[in-house]
Amino acid sequence: LRVLSMVGKDRIIFATKEDHETPSSAELVADDPDDPYEEQGLILPNGDINWNCPCLGGMASGPCGEQFKSAFSCFHYSTEEIKGSDCVDQFRAMQECMQKYPDLYPQEDENDEKSSKDLEAASMEASAAKEEKGSS
Repeated sequence: LRVLSMVGKDRIIFATKEDHETPSSAELVADDPDDPYEEQGLILPNGDINWNCPCLGGMASGPCGEQFKSAFSCFHYSTEEIKGSDCVDQFRAMQECMQKYPDLYPQEDENDEKSSKDLEAASMEASAAKEEKGSS
């Protein structure tokens, strides 16, 4: 086997025909959930958000990291019937911050932008409907 290159956290490895003909001597080791160095997913075993998850693409540590954390936390812990409908203000603050850094946070194309606006409008409508329902 020969490692050709490293791409981010991934290694590209090429195997020869001879490599495939030799039986593997690899041993499988069970994952230790208490291993602090073991990469966790987005949600930790205790239910908390793993802000170091590579799946977040560094959003939690960028210039709008605090706004991202606030919006994502609100959504994650939301117990509303329409999940996240109580988080419109946090998502608006995150979006306003990201607009200040167009090089780091490219704006969506028209189709994606329409979807985002539709989602935000639906969340706002759900919030308004809930307020009306609660006041009657």
